[in-house]
Amino acid sequence: MTTVGRRPHILSATIRRILLQLRHDRRTVVMIIGVPVMLIALLYFMFKNVPAEFNSVTLTMLAVFPFIIMFLLTSIAMLRERTSGTLERLMTTPTRTVDLLFGYGIAFGAVAAVQAAVTCACAYWLLGLSTAGGAEYVVLVAVLTALLGVGLGLLCSAFARTEFQAVQLLPVIVIPQILLCGLFVPRPAMAGWLEIVSDVMPLSYAVEACGQVGRHVEPTGLLWRDLAVMAGCVLIALLLASATLRRRTD
Repeated sequence: MTTVGRRPHILSATIRRILLQLRHDRRTVVMIIGVPVMLIALLYFMFKNVPAEFNSVTLTMLAVFPFIIMFLLTSIAMLRERTSGTLERLMTTPTRTVDLLFGYGIAFGAVAAVQAAVTCACAYWLLGLSTAGGAEYVVLVAVLTALLGVGLGLLCSAFARTEFQAVQLLPVIVIPQILLCGLFVPRPAMAGWLEIVSDVMPLSYAVEACGQVGRHVEPTGLLWRDLAVMAGCVLIALLLASATLRRRTD
């Protein structure tokens, strides 16, 4: 069988390996599925007497939580593969960079879809979240932000030598986006240079997309634009990450 002919098999094996690793790591599974639900439930009790605020804050957090969790999870998982020598051994096999990137993207994308579906189901059906638009668009935004976290996590893992250093990247990459995405202060109300910075941060478009779902019954042009920008950012993050996964041994 040629290398090209083995490509789907190699990709499926990569996806299966990643999913099996997650399956046997119960703490990670709880973190991925359980933590967002617990945090949304906490928001419910915080804003129990102000349901309008609960709707607004929870809708945004449904996009922010997957980004944070997947960034942290992916950066540490890839760092382990680098430091353990697994990545180097894989690079000496027919496995290519594209297999690893698509493997991680598809595997974590599937996990993100489950995470988003479970969290949104709990928010809408159990906790009474109400939005003008459909929940499916919120799930789509959550999956895209999770994939963005995966891409940035893969990229940033190249700049860490230990898991502690990987965690230290969180305030550098994630927290500025949370502060400038419009969650605390509307982006047009920021200082001019901060608004420009926020315009190039993908999480800003996730928050804006969630706002569109919250206010409009039908998907708007702005929503589709934000989704397209986020998808482009995911692609760019994965392409940049590919530069850190070069084969070192023929």
